[in-house]
Amino acid sequence: MKTKPNLNVEAFEQNSVSNTMSCEFIQTLINNYRNNHLAFVKDRLGIDDAHSIHFDLDTLKKFISDIENETRKNAPSTTDQDLGIRIYYAAYPKKEDWDIMKDTPIEAEYAERHTLVMVPTLKADDGEGNMLPYDFNPLSTTGEGELLAMASVRNSRLEGNIISQNHGVLNPPNNIKVETF
Repeated sequence: MKTKPNLNVEAFEQNSVSNTMSCEFIQTLINNYRNNHLAFVKDRLGIDDAHSIHFDLDTLKKFISDIENETRKNAPSTTDQDLGIRIYYAAYPKKEDWDIMKDTPIEAEYAERHTLVMVPTLKADDGEGNMLPYDFNPLSTTGEGELLAMASVRNSRLEGNIISQNHGVLNPPNNIKVETF
C-alpha cells in the first residue's frame, strides 16, 4: 500500500518555526527520568529497563497516513484537526508470559522493558460542550468511527484490532552508542 502524508500547507505556514528545546533542557529531563524512574525500576524490580525508543520516519509517516486514509474511508466528515495520536507508556510481559507475543516479531530479550503504544484519537464532544481527544478506531465502519474511551466502553472488554503502533528499537537491549543524551 502506497501512503502519502496529508500536507496541509496552510497549517504548516502557521507553524513555520520548528519546535526546539535547548540541549541542556533535554539533558535535564532525561537525567530526571534516569535518576528517578529508571533507577527505581532497577533498584526495586531488578530490571535493566529501556531508556529510549527509536522509530524510523517511514514507520511514523505510514502510521499517520494509515490513520488519515482509514478515517477518510470510514468517517469522511472528520477533519485533520480532529485527529491526533495518544502515546501510552507500556511494558512487555515477563518471559514466562511471552506466549502472548507469539504472533509478533518481538524477541524475548524485550521482556519486562518499557515500550510505547500509539493509538489514534478523535476529538468529540464529551456531553458538556468540551471537545476532547478520545481514543479512536479508524477501522470502524459505523460511518463516524468508534470511540474507544467513552465511559460506557471504558469498563467493558475491548476486542478486535485497531490501528496502532508499538515496536520500535529499545535501548537497551540494543546498542546505545548512537544516543547523544
